[in-house]
Amino acid sequence: MNLLDAVRRRFARPPELVRAVVVASADPDERVLAWGTLVRDQGWLAATSRGLRRVPADLSLTEAGDVGVLPWHEVASARWTATGDGGGRFEVTPLTEVEPGVQARLPVERHALSDAGDLPAVVRRRVDQTVVASRRTPLPGRGEVVLVARRVPGQAEREWTVVFDDDADRSDPVARDAARQKLAEAVAADQVI
Repeated sequence: MNLLDAVRRRFARPPELVRAVVVASADPDERVLAWGTLVRDQGWLAATSRGLRRVPADLSLTEAGDVGVLPWHEVASARWTATGDGGGRFEVTPLTEVEPGVQARLPVERHALSDAGDLPAVVRRRVDQTVVASRRTPLPGRGEVVLVARRVPGQAEREWTVVFDDDADRSDPVARDAARQKLAEAVAADQVI
C-alpha cells in the first residue's frame, strides 16, 4: 500500500453494512475503530469499541442487529499473519466461561482478509488493553493453567479467571483443586495491592 492509499484508508468511512451493524448495537456508544475486507467478497471483519464483528457482505439492513460481537475480554489470542499485499489471516481464539472463574478456549476462528488496513494493530492493542496480568503455572503431576486478570467493561474490579491448557485437566479433581487454589491466591494477592 502506497502513502496515498494509506491516507485514503485512514480517512475513509467504514462500509455501509459495518456502520449499520454498529448503529443497531445495544450499546449506543459503540463505534467502529478499524475494519478489514474479507477475501472473495465475503464481507468485513470489524474492530469496534466492544469487540470483533464479522459482517457478511450479503447481510440485509434489517438483520444488522443480529450480527454478534466477540468482546475484547473474551479473546484468548488473535494471531495475525500478513501476506505482503495488504492482506493476511487472523486466527482468533475465543474464550467461554464454563463455570465461575474458569474459561475454556473455543475452536479457532479463521478470517482471511484481502485488505487489512489498520485492523491488526487495533486488534492487538484492544486485546492487550484488557489483560492486566497473566501468568502460567504448573499443575501437580502434569499440565499447566494460565491465570489471567482482565478489565471487563462495566466492572470496576478486574476479573480473574483460570484457563486450562488441556480441557481434560478440568475434569481431574486434583488438577481442579490445584487450579482453584492458585486462582484464589492470585485474587488475594491482587486485592492487597
